[in-house]
Amino acid sequence: MTETTLMALKGKEQEEQKRLYDASHVTQSGEDYLKTILMLQKKKGMVRSVDLARHMGFSKPSICHAVKVLKQGGFLTMDGDGYLHLTDEGREVAESIYEKHQFFTDSLIEMGVDPKQAEADACQIEHVISEESFQKLKEAKGR
Repeated sequence: MTETTLMALKGKEQEEQKRLYDASHVTQSGEDYLKTILMLQKKKGMVRSVDLARHMGFSKPSICHAVKVLKQGGFLTMDGDGYLHLTDEGREVAESIYEKHQFFTDSLIEMGVDPKQAEADACQIEHVISEESFQKLKEAKGR
């Protein structure tokens, strides 16, 4: 490979890392991966990259890259058998996003929104709402 090609590949990898986390703050994409790992762990117990790929509909190379980046960020570990484990920090992020996801999905369905649409909308809202606003909404709803 030429030096230019190597630099381009390195730049592309750095962009993906920025997309998944930035200075220990997980981005929307990274939050989605962590939330999905948590959800799959609740269903299956143990989760491998292939389970994540099937569930999210992404290619195995994309999942492997995301897992690598999230491991580098300190959000995931992988054991010798290839099972993914959330670190304390990763679990905290995943549980926070999952709680918001469930709250907004349930709330929208209660208001009469189609469940598939409620799920899709919750997936967007969970990433943009501030913690303060979320807590106030939970208080107002009595949760």
